[in-house]
Amino acid sequence: MERIKALLKDQSKPLTWVFTGDSITHGALHTFGWRTYTELFAERIRFELGRPRDIVINTGISGDRTGGLLKDFDWRVARFQPHVASVMMGMNDCSGGPAGREAFRKNLDEIVDRLSMLPGCVPLLHTMNAITALDTGRQDLPAYVEIIRDVAARRHVPLIDHYTQWKQVNFNGWLNDATIHPNEYGHRVFANRIYTEFGIFDAKSPSCRLFVP
Repeated sequence: MERIKALLKDQSKPLTWVFTGDSITHGALHTFGWRTYTELFAERIRFELGRPRDIVINTGISGDRTGGLLKDFDWRVARFQPHVASVMMGMNDCSGGPAGREAFRKNLDEIVDRLSMLPGCVPLLHTMNAITALDTGRQDLPAYVEIIRDVAARRHVPLIDHYTQWKQVNFNGWLNDATIHPNEYGHRVFANRIYTEFGIFDAKSPSCRLFVP
């Protein structure tokens, strides 16, 4: 995380930020036209922090899994030569249950490998939001969250642990479909956590003070 903070402090060089993942990062439908966490991040970085030449790219695809990202890695990540590449995946992978855990771990390790080989790129992993008991097909999610934490720790990759934050509160008001998809408030929670981890949260800024129930 210190590498990312150092990049942000250097005003002399514009940065390319790539966010990729599944429907949560894609942000389609469930925000009803409100800004997603990647769009909020772009506003905070490019305008409020005075970095207008930074580029923020979202290549998340609804329904995607880690295997899909690996097959499409060059198109969705590598060609942009990112300084920071953010990956939030696992919500769909976890529907594979216990039998899919090792494949998920292997894929995540390979994603980190490929990101680490990109010149000047800092890989960034995220755990995803918590889900409700109504989604009976993803009840192995906690085990997949633990895999993300383990890969981040073992590979010395910065991690933003949204899952822990969501589990500490009643998060139903942050979901659109009462199961897994964050609404506009959930995306604001994501963005605020990213700001905090990057050391750029400011309660006086418009992006940081958006209402969250």
